[in-house]
Amino acid sequence: MQILINGMRVYFKLKTILIYLLFLALPFSCKKQDDSYIVNTELILPANAFKTKQKTDQQYVAILHANLFQQALSANELYDVAQCVESIGDKEVAREVIISNFMNKSGVIMPSDSMMRADIDGFIYETYKRFLVREPTEAETTYFKNYINSDPNVTPELVYFAFALSNEYLFY
Repeated sequence: MQILINGMRVYFKLKTILIYLLFLALPFSCKKQDDSYIVNTELILPANAFKTKQKTDQQYVAILHANLFQQALSANELYDVAQCVESIGDKEVAREVIISNFMNKSGVIMPSDSMMRADIDGFIYETYKRFLVREPTEAETTYFKNYINSDPNVTPELVYFAFALSNEYLFY
């Protein structure tokens, strides 16, 4: 029996030592892992961020004519249209009138409505390249695709008109 009691004392001493060791090791064993991620530093700007110079009235008219007709405007016509723009006080109204007059002329190179709807992605891409001299972002492509698909009254003429009136189109 004596052996058993000594065995119990040794057992309790070992148990006590183990408990103390566990309490001592506990603060060192439970560390929160670092949840941080390494992120590449990227300069994220809108697609038109580098277009900082505004077109003059003559540049606007010449570029608009070239975008719609795929040919240059004669110097005399350019002068006449630029004088018209300068004579109207509201530049936005003047641009609307010029775009409307150009759209009503024959020779505007524009896809038909059925061609636009047959390849909406291609139409959006070509329109961005033609008017804004850049590729559309995914968000822009998705927006225009949904816009064209949701409204059967949207025509290529309306889309071209909108691009020609956009703020980004005023800058190069």
